Order: sequence, then structure tokens, then C-alpha cells
Amino acid sequence: MGYLAVWKVLEEMIADFRQKGLVIPAEVMNDLKSARTMIKILKADMSRGETLQRIEEYLSNVESYVVSEGQKKFGVEYLDEWLERLNMASSQIIDEEEEETSRFISGAPREQKWIRVKTSAELPIERLRALAQESNLLCNVENNGFLLVYGKDEDIKSFVRKITVKHS
Repeated sequence: MGYLAVWKVLEEMIADFRQKGLVIPAEVMNDLKSARTMIKILKADMSRGETLQRIEEYLSNVESYVVSEGQKKFGVEYLDEWLERLNMASSQIIDEEEEETSRFISGAPREQKWIRVKTSAELPIERLRALAQESNLLCNVENNGFLLVYGKDEDIKSFVRKITVKHS
């Protein structure tokens, strides 16, 4: 299944809902964000089977919402177009390589890869900094509760693996 492709179609559908004035519940947005995070984790470490289950669960929750609301608010024809796009996306065997969209991130050099990590009780800032240093990465604390971690692509992947192994 092309998880990234399905995620992109669901994201576009939610964006279309918002343009049409619908308010999307926080749980749906959280599931969409969580699915994206899990897709990135899967890309870094494909050996973790529970990651696949979680991705499918999150995507299924979002899809259930958009299908239900799409039919109620905009009708069957509207929904059929989106379902066709979802069907095509889900039939992809391998996700296309994520395009290199280089967004400007203050504090991270252009040539470096980066990831933002939300600090929590399970992942306090001190622990995240230590894991980043173990992975040969640099980090900056942002004022919104996130830690910006940046460095080489393979080091970022190693960092994500360490977080998932120690905190899953």
C-alpha cells in the first residue's frame, strides 16, 4: 500500500473541506499527523511491524471521517471523485520518494536534514538532547515545546530509531 500517497490524498481532502468551511475535529487532525510521523518512522526502520498497524489505524480513522462527512455535506458525486483518488493511491505498491521540499527552518543549515520532536513526560528535553548527541546531531530548543534536531540524513534516521526503540 502506498501509505504516503494515501496520506497526501487525505490531507488534500481535509484541505478541501476547510476551504468549503468545515471545521475538522482535533482527533482527526491528530490522527493525520500521527500517520505522517509513523510513515517517517517506517521509512527509517522498516523492521517494526507494529508501525504498519499504527499507520493503517490512523489512516483508517481519517478516511472514515472524510468519507462520512464528505457524503453528508457534499454528496455522492463529490465523494466518488475522492474515493477514486484514494483507491489509486492505495494501490501503489511502493511510495514515490518524498519530494525534497526544503522549507526554511531558522537555526538549521540548508544542507542539513532536520526533524522536530515534541518534548513530553516520556521524552524530556534532556533525554532528547542526549540521544541527539549520541547520534552525532545538533539541536536547538524552540519556544513552542519542540526540539529542532539536525545533521546528516543517516544520523537523523539513527536518532528516530533510538527514540522508537527506547520509547515504544
